[in-house]
Amino acid sequence: MVVQNFIFVELTEEEIKEARRMLGREPNTLELAMIDAEWSEHCSYKSSKSILKLLPTKGPRVVIGPGYDAGAIDVGDGYVVTLHIESHNHPSAIDPYGGAATGIGGVLRDILCMGTRPIALLDSLRFGNIEESAHSRWLFRHVVSGISDYGNCVGVPTIAGEVEFDDCFERNCLVDVVCLGLSKINDLVLAEAKHPGDSAILVGGSTGRDGIHGVTFASRVLTEKSDKERSAVQIPDPFMKKLIIEATLEAIATGHVRGLKDLGGGGITCGLSEMADKGGCGIDLELSKVHLREKDLDPVEIMISESQERMVFIVEKGHERDVCEVFEKYELPYSIIGRVTDGGNLIVRIKGVDLANLPVKIVANAPIILRKAIEPDYIKRLKTVGDPGIPKDLSPVLLKMLSCPSIASKGWVYEQYDHEVGIRTVVKPGKGDASVLRLPNGSFLAIKVDGNSKHCYIDPYNGAAGCLAEACRNLVSVGAEPLAFVDHLQFGDPGNPEVFWTFSEAVRGLSDFSKALGLPCIGGKVSFYNEDIVQKMAIKPSPAIAAIGRIERQEWITTMNFKHEGDYIVIVGETKSEMGGSEYYEYIHGVVGGNAPKVNSIKEKAAMDSVKEAIRRGIVKSVHDLSKGGMAVALAEMCMSGGMGASIDYSKVPAENLRVDEILFSETYGRFLLEVDNAHVNELLELMRKRVSFGVIGKIEEGSLDFSFGDKRLLSISIEDLKDAWTNSISRCMGEV
Repeated sequence: MVVQNFIFVELTEEEIKEARRMLGREPNTLELAMIDAEWSEHCSYKSSKSILKLLPTKGPRVVIGPGYDAGAIDVGDGYVVTLHIESHNHPSAIDPYGGAATGIGGVLRDILCMGTRPIALLDSLRFGNIEESAHSRWLFRHVVSGISDYGNCVGVPTIAGEVEFDDCFERNCLVDVVCLGLSKINDLVLAEAKHPGDSAILVGGSTGRDGIHGVTFASRVLTEKSDKERSAVQIPDPFMKKLIIEATLEAIATGHVRGLKDLGGGGITCGLSEMADKGGCGIDLELSKVHLREKDLDPVEIMISESQERMVFIVEKGHERDVCEVFEKYELPYSIIGRVTDGGNLIVRIKGVDLANLPVKIVANAPIILRKAIEPDYIKRLKTVGDPGIPKDLSPVLLKMLSCPSIASKGWVYEQYDHEVGIRTVVKPGKGDASVLRLPNGSFLAIKVDGNSKHCYIDPYNGAAGCLAEACRNLVSVGAEPLAFVDHLQFGDPGNPEVFWTFSEAVRGLSDFSKALGLPCIGGKVSFYNEDIVQKMAIKPSPAIAAIGRIERQEWITTMNFKHEGDYIVIVGETKSEMGGSEYYEYIHGVVGGNAPKVNSIKEKAAMDSVKEAIRRGIVKSVHDLSKGGMAVALAEMCMSGGMGASIDYSKVPAENLRVDEILFSETYGRFLLEVDNAHVNELLELMRKRVSFGVIGKIEEGSLDFSFGDKRLLSISIEDLKDAWTNSISRCMGEV
């Protein structure tokens, strides 16, 4: 940390020298604080930009790709959906309720400032061991409450998510939130200031000291003093947000809003400099017009405050009154704080006195850092870990697997959310592999978020690709054609060459797999510095992938619950001895390491295409992809969801010389379970033949889940026992059962 004119900044000495060189002079205190905010890792992507260029970003349905507050995809008939993913990791680690709530607030604004109505939320969460750690239970409880209270108050349903638990997240919980928006394509608004003379109007909450240095706080490692930095956490106001949503959409309908930006990370500095930079203009700002919560705020505090529920509108010159009448209707505070200029500079004044004058191209474009990347020694060491022994009785093993917090029912989480408000939700949480929403053009949209830090830790290339593959399989399982994805890439300190290698490999894996599927990345986020010096541990590499898909017809929507006694159960895809990073290895045996699953894009695509065709032909009744916990867990979930049992002959599973526990619990990618009736089984098998490996492994029965090898019974567990292990596990951990 550098002290310059009594202002603490996170810029390195080299960056300060570069700022002087680019400006041709010494920046003053305010200017240095503004550069510090925009050049933070959180805002500038200075370490990751060069690697992120590997990702494909174009496609026939892409309307807006990376570089704006959200990506946009054409879903037909003049409609677009917008998608973005955000995080509030560091704030949630010290203030889980407020940090998570303001994370939701931020991602809602990202969608809103594209001119689209937020219609759904998802969350992807990471915590420490809630079975043993009171601290992790405290974080978990209050993060979920923050998401629930904010989303429920605003009236946007939280329709899907996922949660993973691991010791590496004990002090560095990860709180990712995804938002989906909807509008007509002609209503889209970009964060650009490109017409000199237009007005910059600040709308919403007042500016205070909350959130000051928020982006720089998010761009460094947690320390033992981080708990004292609560001023870096913003204060949520969901009731104000609801008014802002309605007022913003109504203001856009006037036709006079030419640019729109939320004031999240970096506050007024980043919002205005980024809009001006994208529009090729400048902005002349009068700070005395900013409505303040505390009257004694100095210019630095005003410019970098990240107080919540604030938006900046760029309004067509001469039509300010038309737009401001909308704000008055909703009783929202507003003020005209500046004008767009053709000078290319962000000029900050207070009562006519110049305080700062910076070229927006300098402020908004931090120098790129080319980091070193070195493969960690632990990667090779983990691959040499030996296989554990096979337990004599696998019945209690399966029950314990179902009670593993990373696998068990997440009802404790999603039952706190309102997932039906807005009446768009067709497939609700827990009913299918992805959630499904009804679109106004008669089609449907599927959405899912996935991640797997355990696989990524052992093999970041295949692990990251596997996260995207799982998200796509989940979309296919409900009958959707994958359209696009956004990613959130979460790692430790990028200055550590070993951490940066895992980041680079993860992006390379995502890039290769998405190109093989022809699937564009339309946006995302990078979160570094997820480690702390107290625990002396960085998080495991933790990409989170949110993917969307389109379903043309309602009859294609497929759920995972078994439907009818006597129907056949078919497994698609070959099972391999890829146990590294599996919940079976780590939760049952305490083994970290081994060979993690590898993505085969050709086989993965063949399996997805085959299942999509089977769904569209109407020859399958239920579909479930295989992921955490493998085949045994997936079968148990289908049984519990349908209230029916199954008889399985695991000798019919396509595999070569595998142990029984590997067949049951391997997390090999590219696999599905299908339910098909007698009338369609031959048609299904003919469809699969010559495309993918498959096996008819059993039938749906009443009462219990049974596994046999031919005539030899291995285990039998009643549906009631399965449900008890799976349904109540997290509630027990949280002390509520």
